[in-house]
Amino acid sequence: MVSVADSSSGRPLPAMLKRIGLTAALAALCLALFLPGFFTLPPTDRDEARFAQATRQMLESGDFVDIRFQDEARHKKPVGIHWMQSATVALAGGPEQAAIWAYRLPSLAGAVLAVLLTFRIGTTLFGPLSGAPAGERAGQGAGFLAAAMLAGTVLLAVEARTAKTDAALLAAVLGAQAALAEAWLRRNGREAPSTGLVLLFWCSLGVGILLKGPIILLVVGGTALGLALVERRVGWLAPLRPRLGLPVLLLIVAPWLVLITIKTQGAFFAESVGHDMLAKVAGGRESKGFPPGYHTLLFPVTFWPWSLLAIPAIPWVWANRRDPAVLFCLAWAIPTWAVFEAVPTKLFHYVLPAYPALALLTARAALDGFGGGRRWLRVLSILLFLLISAVLAAGTVILYGFFEWTVDRVSLLLAAAVLAVLGYGALLFHRGGLRRSVAVLSAGSVGMYLLAFQVVLPRIEKIWISPRVAAAVAAARPCPGSTLVSVGFTEPSLVFLVGTGTVLSGDGRTAAHRLADDACALALVDLPQDDAFLAEAEAKGFQPIAIETVSGLNYSRGTKPMMTLYRR
Repeated sequence: MVSVADSSSGRPLPAMLKRIGLTAALAALCLALFLPGFFTLPPTDRDEARFAQATRQMLESGDFVDIRFQDEARHKKPVGIHWMQSATVALAGGPEQAAIWAYRLPSLAGAVLAVLLTFRIGTTLFGPLSGAPAGERAGQGAGFLAAAMLAGTVLLAVEARTAKTDAALLAAVLGAQAALAEAWLRRNGREAPSTGLVLLFWCSLGVGILLKGPIILLVVGGTALGLALVERRVGWLAPLRPRLGLPVLLLIVAPWLVLITIKTQGAFFAESVGHDMLAKVAGGRESKGFPPGYHTLLFPVTFWPWSLLAIPAIPWVWANRRDPAVLFCLAWAIPTWAVFEAVPTKLFHYVLPAYPALALLTARAALDGFGGGRRWLRVLSILLFLLISAVLAAGTVILYGFFEWTVDRVSLLLAAAVLAVLGYGALLFHRGGLRRSVAVLSAGSVGMYLLAFQVVLPRIEKIWISPRVAAAVAAARPCPGSTLVSVGFTEPSLVFLVGTGTVLSGDGRTAAHRLADDACALALVDLPQDDAFLAEAEAKGFQPIAIETVSGLNYSRGTKPMMTLYRR
């Protein structure tokens, strides 16, 4: 057994045992970073609530082929995440019992797995395939640091606690990239990747396609194409054995594609490819059109806190761009980033598949002392880091005070403690104490996410309208099967919390008609439609009874609804 030396005692330590210990440490770090708010944040609008509600309807109807939000076909994304969510929800007691956190479990698992796979890829790229213990330690150091960085980024912290596709997709991308990295490093040798790695590559592609269509092919294919252009040959890809892998890929993907084609008579592909993907390429969709440079400008925030290290790493990466491991990461990150910068429709999470590559480059540069680096670049990164940290911490506290009209002492003290820890971490980095700085900054990240996702956001009642409406409906429901007609407030989270039968409308007369026909029904009417509702109710010969008024901020639309809950 290959062994490495324990740096603190000099005693030999089995390499496998050390690897298990590092893996366990990363898993523990992930849970510390991802669990704050995981169970307490209400379902968010709109994507998370739509995904979760579509999964609930699969379980309610028993139809695991077609994807629907109420009666509306959801043909924008494939079925993979809904199958994963269905499994976790079934284990959590079924759709009647499971809360939103059960639908988030695939995202949590995907985020943790992505971090562990980053550790694996970093060890592969920056350590020898077999050989000196010192080289193995270097590889494990870069892989471990990169994985810890990825876990702490704002972008993955958000996706890990959101019930949609992106964290799970990232894990699938990294599974394929792990095998591709092995093939790349072995390209001039006789030893080919194992059958297990080959199957990992093709199975990851299949799972990724079921999660988000061709996105995984863009990332993995872009990496392979970039490396093939540099190498001026594609023969090094042959050990991935497409004759074995393509049938496996088709076995994973084809059954659902055939079934959904038959069930929708081809409408799924017309909607997902024609109306969703190609429309995003042609122009900005859903008010998300931004010029190129959007993701780059957001990078210091979305990669926080590790943009502190990433910015000084740029000269080192350029100087070492011909190194095979660095080249692999560049071929991974640059095409992915360029495509999403070029596409007019931009959401901040689109570039997540490139983040492991950027974390790997940053970690390797940091362990090499940034190659001496440029001092002014370090100073700039420290100042930018401190500014972003202050804005995040202070902004979170101010957000609570703005909505609740009070100063929360707990959040104020926690924000001050977090800023002190982060400032100390930046000071350690400035003095050259990389390992201590990373440990302190990781602790500061845990504190920041605890502050934002656990202490502040779940307690701002004014932005969580749907949970308050659901509580009022539950208290006022005249019959066990009462239906709610919501006029003016049509967010998916309301359907998820109140029930699939919830009627969403923009016309107050619709609610009056329903109450006239159904004595068990309830109506939630926003103020602009209140007069129309009451007039139609009078015409129908009944007088609605106002039960409760619910108001707040609809953050999805930027409006402030004032709604009244009525019954017959």
